Amino acid sequence: MRSLPRIVLFLLLAVTSVAQDQTAELLRRLADAAGPSGFEEPVRKIMVDAIKPYATSIRYDGLGSIIATQGSEGPRIMVDAHMDELGGMIRRVTPRGLLTMQMLGGWLDQALVDQRWIVVGSKGPVRAVTGIRDVHVIPAEERTRVYPRDSLFLDVGAQSESEVRDRGIEPGDPVVPDAPFSILNGTRNYLGKAWDDRVGCAVIVEAIGRLASLPHPNQIFYAITTQEEVGLRGAHTASEAIKPEIGIALEAGVTGDVAGRPEESQERLGGGPGIFLYNSSDLPNRKFVQFVKQTATAKKLPLQYDLVTGYGDDAAEIQKSNGGVPTVCLLVPVRYTHAHNGVMNRRDFDQMVDLVVELLQRLDTRAVQGIRDFTP
Repeated sequence: MRSLPRIVLFLLLAVTSVAQDQTAELLRRLADAAGPSGFEEPVRKIMVDAIKPYATSIRYDGLGSIIATQGSEGPRIMVDAHMDELGGMIRRVTPRGLLTMQMLGGWLDQALVDQRWIVVGSKGPVRAVTGIRDVHVIPAEERTRVYPRDSLFLDVGAQSESEVRDRGIEPGDPVVPDAPFSILNGTRNYLGKAWDDRVGCAVIVEAIGRLASLPHPNQIFYAITTQEEVGLRGAHTASEAIKPEIGIALEAGVTGDVAGRPEESQERLGGGPGIFLYNSSDLPNRKFVQFVKQTATAKKLPLQYDLVTGYGDDAAEIQKSNGGVPTVCLLVPVRYTHAHNGVMNRRDFDQMVDLVVELLQRLDTRAVQGIRDFTP
């Protein structure tokens, strides 16, 4: 086989580089966007702008979830990712100009101390920090103690309640981690906040773009949902609106390759996309799991299996809708979820997009009917 001319190789590398840069830029914009539960507007705009050129239609449910469609015939396939992230909201302003915060989502108390935050006030973003007692004055017996969230204050540099209000801050304003996106030291690992579940949102953007020019034998309903972190609420209302026959939830997985016991989590960063065989909120449909395994094998894609207690996802609400819906939850592995700084791997992400696109091309009427058939 003759080697390609240098100019052709150069052009191919240039095109690949541009495509990779566009995807990295999408991931950056999604990760950096401020969108805790109930305050998802900035993320909603990014997603609508990104998918509008490829969607047949776009509408919204009553909680603000996006429902975008592709195709008008065949089985109704719901593909879900949630757009909200962990965060908080201002509870009260003290006379000394400090703020207390109501947490939104499943935070660990040890992840909250001595962290930088952004308060999204009426006059724009305001930087803040959760303070920490100085080691020079704290008693020795308290130095290894985790301080509860109710003892923490946000410091925005104000000296009084009036100074806080002059900055455009009042109770009810949203708060998000101050943790900008970064490509981690030239690797294929991306550092950022909110990979749970902005990584799933980005998978939807990439998949809907590809399937705009590829055949698929079904009606696809892409649901980008709200308020997952506070009770899977957007998935409930979106499922009611869509009435799916089968569902795929896209989520950030929990890696077990840094610390902990193997029974806690089985995924590893860089090991490829994953699938939940069990989590605390839902059990996947066994035939659908087998279908995903066969598809990954046919496409020569790795597939990691994970079982995690203490994890809930939108698939729980999808599977309980419309008289019962076969679902699976697919995972892009992430280190350090539910904290300021998570790490995802670009190859895992790309392979997840490949897997989702292939699944959506294979889920025809016969396949869906077979998965939904419970005849003994």
